[in-house]
Amino acid sequence: MTESHVITPAEFHRVLRVADWRITASGPQAVFSATSLAHAATLVDRVVASAERLGLLPDVDLRPEAIVVRVPVRDGDGIPQRAPEFAAAVSAAAAELRLAPNPSLVQSIGIYVAQHSGADVRPFFRAALGYDDLGDTDAVDPLRAGPQLAFNPITGDVPARGRTHIDVFVPADQAQARVDAALAAGGRLVDDAHAPDWWSLASPENHGVDIASWTDTYG
Repeated sequence: MTESHVITPAEFHRVLRVADWRITASGPQAVFSATSLAHAATLVDRVVASAERLGLLPDVDLRPEAIVVRVPVRDGDGIPQRAPEFAAAVSAAAAELRLAPNPSLVQSIGIYVAQHSGADVRPFFRAALGYDDLGDTDAVDPLRAGPQLAFNPITGDVPARGRTHIDVFVPADQAQARVDAALAAGGRLVDDAHAPDWWSLASPENHGVDIASWTDTYG
């Protein structure tokens, strides 16, 4: 995919009729609540038809409670230029089928694996998890179901927090509530210097979690 065929999250959100959608590290995503598995499945044919018409390859996660539709960012490319048109079509179909959008359920999870400078642990994790390389530093589940892994050298430790940590990507309009909930549940704020792009938190046992919303706003 060439650079001219991708857009930023900010450009995506400026398009009309995509208010149901949010951007996480895995790309544009919408969650539509359903009353049953059969109800959620009514959207599938419309998703497929729109995807084929626009030449996109979305992921669909069907559950009794909801249907999740994503336009995955592949190989480190940006958001496909036709993603907003696809998103608008899916939202219109969901409204016709009485599938209500629920942005509070939108998220993607990643694991930031710390390694010393000069080390390369990606081959081990790729083999152990059955993952594929993604770009120069990451690894991904071939079916994009498991958490994405990022491998980056770190110089020095963050005081009182483990270096390998979980990244939780949430919509920008949900981030503060997620941070507040984690703190109310016994978490500790480690660093908010980059807020509202991301907050670094720690559990009562110093497990690291970053809650990030920057992927929903940049560009």
